[in-house]
Amino acid sequence: MQDNIFDAPIPGESLTDTPGNASWEHPPQFTDVNEAAEHIWDKLHDRNLLQQVITFLEDDIPVEAIARMILFSGFTEGKWTPDVAILLAEVVFKQIMAIGMRAEIPKMKMFMGDQSNNQFHQAFAKFNIKKQKAKEASTEEAEEFAEEIKEEITSSGLMAREAE
Repeated sequence: MQDNIFDAPIPGESLTDTPGNASWEHPPQFTDVNEAAEHIWDKLHDRNLLQQVITFLEDDIPVEAIARMILFSGFTEGKWTPDVAILLAEVVFKQIMAIGMRAEIPKMKMFMGDQSNNQFHQAFAKFNIKKQKAKEASTEEAEEFAEEIKEEITSSGLMAREAE
C-alpha cells in the first residue's frame, strides 16, 4: 500500500487545532528527577524492553543513543519536561550501562561519534591562514596553496561529493 503524497497537513493547520491535544501541552507526569529515574528503571526491567536494550547493546548501538531515545520518547509522551530530561540523562546513561554490564556485553559502545564539525573548523582555519599567506605571496604560490587545501579537505557525509 503506497502512501499518498497529497495526504499531508496543510500549512498552518496546526494553528487551527484545539489547544491541548498534544501530550507536551499538559503538565508532565513526573517533575521529580528521582521519581522519573525510578519509573525508567522499572520500565527498563520490563521483560520485553530489557531484551530489546540488551539486543541494541550487542548490536553496537551506543548507550548514549539508547538513553537519548528513552528520554525523548518520555518527553513526547508527556512524562517529563525537557529540563527534567537533561537532569535524567546521566542517570539513564548509567542505568543502561549497568544493564549492559550485568548482561556481560564484552565491548559496549558508550558514545555516538563526534557530532560537532571539528574537521571542518580545522580545515577552515588552515584555509584562512593559507589565504592570508597567499595574499602576500605570488600567484604561483597561491595556486600551490589551493592545491594543498584541496588535498587536505576530505569531505564525508551524506551530501559529500564522491571521490574522483
